[in-house]
Amino acid sequence: MIQKETLLFLKDLKKNNDRAWFDKNRSRYRESVENIQEFAGDLINTLKIHNKHLSTLTYKECLFRIFRDVRFSPNKDPYKSHFGIVVSEGGRKSPLAGFYIQIDATSSFLAAGCWMPQGPILKNIRQEIDYNYKDFLKIIKGKKFEDTFGELVDERLKTSPKGYDTDNPAIEYLRLTSVMVTRNVTQSILTSKGLIKECENSYKTALPLINFLNEAIR
Repeated sequence: MIQKETLLFLKDLKKNNDRAWFDKNRSRYRESVENIQEFAGDLINTLKIHNKHLSTLTYKECLFRIFRDVRFSPNKDPYKSHFGIVVSEGGRKSPLAGFYIQIDATSSFLAAGCWMPQGPILKNIRQEIDYNYKDFLKIIKGKKFEDTFGELVDERLKTSPKGYDTDNPAIEYLRLTSVMVTRNVTQSILTSKGLIKECENSYKTALPLINFLNEAIR
């Protein structure tokens, strides 16, 4: 579970996103990180039961740093106001599809799939969807899947990708630039002992999509 003190730290950080404030509250940051590390370890141990590819994964490979790279961004805030954990084979640096949780003071969510994959990987994913369209539809149109996540994230090209005709039955999905789903997590769930179970159930529902995408990526 996520401690309320961790969420309060994130809430305060959002209001005071500068190095001076952060330095004064570094002990709160360390306590929050310890909470996130413990949660990430429990989450990995639970999800690896359902996916052998996660067997050697550690929380260090899965946690995103709170420090922002502002070199090429108009937003110069030095810190993120959330914690992010990705559970996938190879961890956060892996191009493979996986499961993600973003922990925020006000709007946390779960996600699964591939977000903005690089060109060659996206090309492979599109080919897999094209070749195995019925299998893909069976996954994303399954009742439990739709009840849990709803529709895929609507990030797509305005025109058809190169090599695919507009009358392709799968063109709606071939135009996607991210192939992923999300669902919100309430603050009451986030701070409850039921959070791991909530993540586990969502992961099990999303695993067919993750496996489908990773088959293409591999």
